[in-house]
Amino acid sequence: MKNFLKQNWFKVLAILFSFGALGDWSYGYYQLLRWIILAVGGYSAYIAYNSGNKTWSWIFGVIAVLFNPIIPFYFSRETWQPINIAVGIVFFISLFHKHEKENIESINIKFIFRFCIFT
Repeated sequence: MKNFLKQNWFKVLAILFSFGALGDWSYGYYQLLRWIILAVGGYSAYIAYNSGNKTWSWIFGVIAVLFNPIIPFYFSRETWQPINIAVGIVFFISLFHKHEKENIESINIKFIFRFCIFT
């Protein structure tokens, strides 16, 4: 359990902030939410892409763009609430989806093997 939380603490943080956004907070909370979801979504997209999972990398990439605080999307509170719930659920599901290290290592081994054969 410790190892699980150590590897996924950033997704747990994103889940807590996503569901926490259903409360009535000041504007600063929602700005912090945008930065956290941007960072976690971007990092998760990077990890998914490197593990060869294009579907998850696209999902996390879209989430990161949607919560981008630099060029933000302006929706009403009624629109953001279902989005926050959906994003929290996506991050929760991704906690249990394996982004195996073997996949990253096998991708690197395949690349090295192909590079050695073709050079």
